Parts: sequence; structure tokens; C-alpha cells
Amino acid sequence: MHIVSGRWQLGLALSLTTVILWGLLPIALKGVLLEMDPVTVTWYRFAVAAIFVFIYMAVRKRIPNFKALKGIIGILMLIAIFGLCANYVFYLFGVEKITPSSAQVMIQTAPMFMLLGGLLVFKESFNKWQWMGFGSFVIGLVLFFNMRFSEILSNWQGAYTVGLFWMLLAAVTWAAYALAQKQLLNTFTSNQIMFIIYITSTLILIPWSEPTQVASLSSIGCLLLIFCCLNTIVAYGAFAEALAHWEASRVSAILALTPLVTIMSMKIVAYFFPDHLPDEPMNALSIVGSVMVVLGSATTAVAGNKKSKIIKQSPSP
Repeated sequence: MHIVSGRWQLGLALSLTTVILWGLLPIALKGVLLEMDPVTVTWYRFAVAAIFVFIYMAVRKRIPNFKALKGIIGILMLIAIFGLCANYVFYLFGVEKITPSSAQVMIQTAPMFMLLGGLLVFKESFNKWQWMGFGSFVIGLVLFFNMRFSEILSNWQGAYTVGLFWMLLAAVTWAAYALAQKQLLNTFTSNQIMFIIYITSTLILIPWSEPTQVASLSSIGCLLLIFCCLNTIVAYGAFAEALAHWEASRVSAILALTPLVTIMSMKIVAYFFPDHLPDEPMNALSIVGSVMVVLGSATTAVAGNKKSKIIKQSPSP
């Protein structure tokens, strides 16, 4: 079993770095989507990630053995590739139609789908604390969207409802990727799996992307695209390093704060740039709901980690 260094201050700082970066990501993506289509943005993110991870793997001489991709391993890798590729694209389809705050709260259903998938696929079990956390999460989700009920129920084809649907699909496809990755870790390291996914997804999306759109980006759009491309690499690096210095359960609890970072950042950005990014309408129930989502997510993850001592990659594409 991996033993942490005990430098909890560094682990906390790295965890908070990850939370901040993933909390800002949907806001930056919202800005980029004003000038580029979702598939092209995703293609650039995968391409940049593939280059950086390839360099890292080549320097450390850990390029994966592609001969191992046969039989059930090959099938699991295909599930992981198409799961994460679809997750990235569907997530941007959702962000394009709903607010970053709603997107970040809704995507928290992804780890819940993964945990429920574990119950069905791997015959795992929830302890009482995990069920309590799951209940808190579901109630919090309902409370957060209380001001949108009339819009959602009265107009199934409206932009907001469609956006939530895309975000739900993004959560389901991420869960499929995560469940496949769980088994693939018996054959490949996490970095090797991500390298294969990044490079393959880059090739898959070429026919539907228009890389030349970058030439027409404004200076702000270009900076936002660069931020989005580097965000996952830096955030995931900080996340992985945090696990080397702090217990997985504590890192997991900190990562659950991501939606709150997005909500607070949204209000700051909307205050200074009201014409570019409208604020998420929230009342007291919405605020209580967002807190319950965070607490429920953290409780479910921490209670499970006490048993398995394993943390999965956070669903922040």
C-alpha cells in the first residue's frame, strides 16, 4: 500500500490548486465557446494533453505496451476511450447551453453514477455513511435547481433543459470511462491510460473539428483556450502529487468543494462583466442545495475511501 509523505500542508495546497483550476474551467470554457465550437475546443484540449503526456512518458521511458491491447483489455480500453472522449464533448455541449455553476453541480452526478455502477458491475456495497451522503447529494441537487423547475418541466426542448440533458450524458459516459479505467489499472498506469486516450481521441475528433478556427480567435479567446488546454494537465498533475503527500480521503473531501468555487467565481465574473456572463439565479434553497451536494459528495467519497483507500480521477473534463 502506498504510504504518503506526511507533508499535509503541501498536500492541502496542491488539492486546493486542483479545486481552483477545475472550478474555473467551466467559466473559461463558456468564454471560448463564444468563438469556437465544442468539438474543436475538445480537439485542441486532447491534442495539447497528448503532446505533454507523450513528452513526460518518453522522458521517463514509460510508453505503454500497445501489444497488451487485446481481448478484454482492448475492449475495456475502447470503453475508456469513447467514454472520456464523449464526456469531454458532451460536457461542452452542456456548458454551451447552461451556466457554469449549473454545469459544475450537475457533473457531480458522474462519481455517483460510477459508485452505483460499482454496485452493479463489481458487486460492491455502500456503508450507511455512503447512503447518507448519497441521499444528501440527491436532495441537494433538487434544491439547487428549485428556481429552474418551471423552465425545465414546461419546456423540454428549451436550451436549459437540453443543456442539463447533455451534462447528464457527460456524467454517464464519464462513469463508464472510470469503471473501465478501474480494471485497466491492473495492466497500465494511470498516465499510460490517459496517454492512449488523449492520442486516440485526438484522431477520432479530427473529422468533426475545425482547427483553423484558432486563427480567428480574439486575444481573450486565445488566452482562454490556452488556459483550458493547460488546465487539465496542471490540475491533474497537482491532484496526483497531492496524493503523494496526503491521505486520499482528505484529498477527495477537498475536491468536493469544486462546485462552490465555480459558483463564487461566477458571481465575481458576472459582477464585473454582466454583459458577457450572466449570473446563476439563486435563492436560499439553491445555496443550501449546493452545500448539500458538496457535503453529500464528500461524505460518499470519504466513507468509501476509508474502506478502499483508493481515489479516482475527478470528473472535471
